[in-house]
Amino acid sequence: MWIIYAFISALFAGITSILAKIGVKNTDSHVATALRSVIILIFSWLMVFVVGSQNTIYSITSKSFLFLILSGLTTGASWICYFKALQLGNVNKVVPIDKSSTILTMVLAFIFLGEPIKNNMIIGLVFIGIGTFAIIQKTNNSTETIKEKNSLWLIYALFSALFASLTSILGKIGIENVESNLGTAIRTIVVLIMAWAIVFGLNKQKEIKKIDKKSLIFIGISGLTTGLSWLFYYRALQEGRASVVVPIDKLSILVTVLFAYIFLNEKLSKKALIGLIMIVVGTIALIF
Repeated sequence: MWIIYAFISALFAGITSILAKIGVKNTDSHVATALRSVIILIFSWLMVFVVGSQNTIYSITSKSFLFLILSGLTTGASWICYFKALQLGNVNKVVPIDKSSTILTMVLAFIFLGEPIKNNMIIGLVFIGIGTFAIIQKTNNSTETIKEKNSLWLIYALFSALFASLTSILGKIGIENVESNLGTAIRTIVVLIMAWAIVFGLNKQKEIKKIDKKSLIFIGISGLTTGLSWLFYYRALQEGRASVVVPIDKLSILVTVLFAYIFLNEKLSKKALIGLIMIVVGTIALIF
């Protein structure tokens, strides 16, 4: 059942990337992240009370609390970097880099969780690495070339992948003996505090009034789809192996690329398309 949860998580994660890209187009990325965290917090705690797990919070060990808080901090850091990268770069290039966190996650799962690395996993990692490199190469497309003159999006995307990897490992440890919905809700509190602390620290709170209605709607919906993705992801992570759940979740790249083509008119070059195929093949190799 946890494999199904992982695939549902991937679906919502893929949709989230497109909604967020539209939402942050004319909005400060830090403010957008903070606003999304409010939606996710409300949604996640609503789910806690729906399943009736709020009373189990007293049975959570200090170790689980610590790792849930740490995973919340790395999630917040990943978000901030990810949405800044989305704001600066092409979604079809930012997302593959973020999804390449699979490689680091599997290495960390092997080191800290004792999960095995088999031959098919090594092959999968190689395919994902080469595919990601092919996608982020510059093209002759004039629109993309203008964006790529500023490589700052690439730095943010790489840091997003790094923090996402740490989030998966810390979350796996923290949620091990905790009801998944409750674990997600606790992490969201940390993310919200971190996101708003940055907004006020940078004196960005005044930007909220400048957000247009369309952007606000897309930011809100992306928060809802993020919450759904999280709930299914951490349920899958709780029941399954991180080295399998994470690759399945990263298949959300297919949904993102499809929606980017339909709604954002972002097309892949031949080299990028080959890279995407390699990433998908590599991910499938990891799963099986």
